[in-house]
Amino acid sequence: MDRDQLTEHLKFAGEIGVAGVSRDAAWRTRATGPTVGPTLPTAKAEMSAAPKPDAAPVTVFKNSVDALAAIRADIGDCTRCKLHTLGRTQVVFGVGNPNADLMFVGEAPGADEDEQGIPFIGRAGQLLTKIIEAIALTREDVYIANIIKCRPPQNRNPEPDEVATCEPFLFQQIDAIKPKIIVALGKYAAQTLLRTDTPISRLRGQQFDYRGSTLIPTFHPAYLLRNPSSKREVWDDMKLVKTLLTDF
Repeated sequence: MDRDQLTEHLKFAGEIGVAGVSRDAAWRTRATGPTVGPTLPTAKAEMSAAPKPDAAPVTVFKNSVDALAAIRADIGDCTRCKLHTLGRTQVVFGVGNPNADLMFVGEAPGADEDEQGIPFIGRAGQLLTKIIEAIALTREDVYIANIIKCRPPQNRNPEPDEVATCEPFLFQQIDAIKPKIIVALGKYAAQTLLRTDTPISRLRGQQFDYRGSTLIPTFHPAYLLRNPSSKREVWDDMKLVKTLLTDF
């Protein structure tokens, strides 16, 4: 094997995780006889025994309460994206039942949410509470969160880099709670979660498989405050949610 071949061989070995080789002659000797499988040390054995400093430890939580607490602790007083420099007061993580069958996901905190640290507590949040109560549930029965955890300036839409930074925390929340139904509130939340530019008027009322849950888009409560005639469509969507929760 010439120098170039040896270099390529070692490069390939490194890419598949081989940390080194043994000088023991037995390492290069195959077992003989009727024995099934090698009886002497093998490269695979040394690979599995070698430390893997880049592998992150897997944490298994006893319950969703502990999992959500760990996610919140990981976020901390987040400075990962530029929103922490643009006037936001605090991180707005999420609120509700950590074992909820129904989860609502909005776009981002507004001014009231930014002040109090709780999602959906302004006028739109009060309407959301009424929507939840209309299907015989309370806010304490469901879980409510947003795609991003910090208020954008002047309540503008989150920008792609902000979503890319913060959205993984929402995924972790969903995976910890494991809701049966996720309701995406409004155009931005629905289009972002579903990776589509289809109008919310065409998305709403449909069912989508999403991270082990059924996702149903509907209009945002803030939209209903401006367009009360659309409350009927949201009521239809919530009746579907109620039916699905009963059927599960």
